[in-house]
Amino acid sequence: MVILLLLLLIGVGASVFLAGGRRGTVNERVLADTRAEALRWYERLGGQLLDLRDDGGAARQALTDAAERYQAAGAQISRARTVMQYQLARETTLEGLAYVRAARLALGIEPGPELPPLASARAGVIDQEQEINGYRVGPRATAQTPYYYAGGYVNGRPVPAGYYATPWWKTALAAGAGTIGGMLIMDTLFGHHQGDFPQF
Repeated sequence: MVILLLLLLIGVGASVFLAGGRRGTVNERVLADTRAEALRWYERLGGQLLDLRDDGGAARQALTDAAERYQAAGAQISRARTVMQYQLARETTLEGLAYVRAARLALGIEPGPELPPLASARAGVIDQEQEINGYRVGPRATAQTPYYYAGGYVNGRPVPAGYYATPWWKTALAAGAGTIGGMLIMDTLFGHHQGDFPQF
């Protein structure tokens, strides 16, 4: 009876050990796959940046922003140790590729294949050129709207992807949307309340 009990305990212990080992293998595999996915998009962004040349016009800002995302994603990947951290690096890289697409369009080049949707896509997209309280926005680069923004949230407010008259979000994001200029433009575009967000 004692021997049977010991054998049963050994069997249960072995099962728990093997299940834990399999779980560890699955987690390692998910981490490796997520890392590989982030690296794949990161390398694609690097290749795109090498292929494009700054024309000194509307593409310049988009290429600068894409290069910033490339550097940020590289730093994120080098520090990443978890699935979530690799996913964040992938998102940064996809933002960079969105800026590359904007630059290609500004240069009159085919934008390339569609990208997976960004997390910031919930903020919307500007689909028509218009003026809001004297501030120009549009779906494509023009002399009046040369600055592309991939979309996202600034100070809790959704800012749609599109072209703007000035890169006001840079100052707002750098200072946590605490600067006078960034806030004034946000209030002009989106009203004083979240509910005043214009329908683009």
